Amino acid sequence: MTDDRTMSIREMCDAFDVTPRTLRFYESKELLFPHREGQKRLFTRRDRARLKLILRGKRFGFSLEEIRQLLDLYDMGDQQRTQLARTYEIAQERLDAMIAQRDELNEAIADLEEQMRWGERILASMEHNHKAAE
Repeated sequence: MTDDRTMSIREMCDAFDVTPRTLRFYESKELLFPHREGQKRLFTRRDRARLKLILRGKRFGFSLEEIRQLLDLYDMGDQQRTQLARTYEIAQERLDAMIAQRDELNEAIADLEEQMRWGERILASMEHNHKAAE
């Protein structure tokens, strides 16, 4: 069963835990295309699907331009083969970058822990020397 009803900006905000400003921003960037009834924005099932993909892409660290390209590929009419292939390619690049960031962070954590152990030894030595001098 498809849900063809439209949703207001408030319903979209509640359903996706975003702000109205976020929805207007994505609309201004031509990532979402709500229908207008006067001042009212009405979001379709397609808009909801696009927003879900936008938010997922942002969570994975894709740029808005990468997200736009992927959303545009959806409309090519090849059963999303091109979109899926390009999504996989961008996802692999992003995964590689995230793994590299994690490795750098792990190294920085290890360095900091080592420096803190060194500091503890120096402080303990100073404390020992101070008590011996009393």
